[in-house]
Amino acid sequence: MKVSREAFESLVEEALKMLPRHFQTALDNVEIIVEDMPNDDDLDRAAASEKHTLLGLYTGVPLTERGGWYGMTPVMPDRIQIFQKNIERFCKTKEELRYQVLTTVFHELGHYFGMNEDEIRSAMDDYI
Repeated sequence: MKVSREAFESLVEEALKMLPRHFQTALDNVEIIVEDMPNDDDLDRAAASEKHTLLGLYTGVPLTERGGWYGMTPVMPDRIQIFQKNIERFCKTKEELRYQVLTTVFHELGHYFGMNEDEIRSAMDDYI
């Protein structure tokens, strides 16, 4: 299911608004961007071999690893990339697209919060 970039970004914004309030208020120094596809550097960071299956990618210092040193000097924001064309490839309907965007955003934010894969799945079961 293909949509315009504007419509896709609206789905990402909608997903952020659907997150539990305590997740929303804890976001600090993180940017969420939509890109068409991952590049080779993204694939290396994700240890992914297939660029068509990577739906999102978190890059940064998870909240659980930010010590007293964090922010003592200027730091670049953490980054969550959401890959539109890959997500669209897996979705046939608008509802599937909405759900996949929500789960991808939630999953990548889980990494931002320092959660491992099992913790992310458990949290998703509780909130999605």
